[in-house]
Amino acid sequence: MQTTSHLVMIRPATFRKNEETATNNLYQREIQGLSEEEVLDRALAEFDGLVQALRDAGVLVHAVDADPEADAPDALFPNNWISFHSDGRVALYPMFAPNRRVERREDLVYDLEQRGFGATEVVDFTEFETHGVFLEGTGSMVLDRVNRRAYAALSDRTHLDALAAFCETFDFEGIPFTANQDGPAGRSPIYHTNVMMSVGAEFAAVCFDCIDDADERAMVREALEADGKVCVELSEGQINQFAGNMLEVQSADGTPLIVMSTQAYEALTGDQRETLAGFGQILHAPLDTIETCGGGSARCMLAENFLPQPI
Repeated sequence: MQTTSHLVMIRPATFRKNEETATNNLYQREIQGLSEEEVLDRALAEFDGLVQALRDAGVLVHAVDADPEADAPDALFPNNWISFHSDGRVALYPMFAPNRRVERREDLVYDLEQRGFGATEVVDFTEFETHGVFLEGTGSMVLDRVNRRAYAALSDRTHLDALAAFCETFDFEGIPFTANQDGPAGRSPIYHTNVMMSVGAEFAAVCFDCIDDADERAMVREALEADGKVCVELSEGQINQFAGNMLEVQSADGTPLIVMSTQAYEALTGDQRETLAGFGQILHAPLDTIETCGGGSARCMLAENFLPQPI
């Protein structure tokens, strides 16, 4: 299945602009005039609001508190270090920033097992860190789980060797390409693929304008259309407002939902909203503080749980 009704989320114990990730995440900014405690309080309110909105829509959310002893300002973005798969395997990923590596925790898998989810094997790719090679989970890869394609915009955080290892292990076809955005130094790689594209069961929201190479742009489009995806084309301005950082999930009764931030929703045109609404109910929540300081949005906060459950 491409979508799941069960999500894992991490409630942060600390939150700020992460100095170790800001080197290649151009979306991160500081909020002037607020203390770190005030920033955390705002982020917690936004986190809790999204959790409640998801639960009200019938999504099963397993929310876990971050380790209060770890200095992990990005802990609320768990999709970068772990992914859960329908064959029972769990993947752990190599992280670019040392202070993000402390986010990985074995107790999360154990907790899910205690709740009846069947985790059969942990596949650990973190050895790549010792070689300066990184692949930050479903931030680095946008997975079409049905058609077994892994779309990956190459960057400091998304290396071809690690992508190949994932694809060989989990039987995916890698679709690597380069996606750029305008920044202070001109065009530079987008730090995570899921900022500029999202793949749902029947649609794909993509900023093709970020793929500067015409052949690569055509390759990505052709792969999506060959799999029957309706492409909703986003502009670079829209992805700067996190319109590409959306995720299709489903409620416990199977109702499709497309989750995004309120900023992302407001960045979409009326026609884009209408098209997306044809594939699922749009659910949005305000995440302004998290987006400003963390440089990530709704999709980054959601780790999809596809582990099997007993019938």
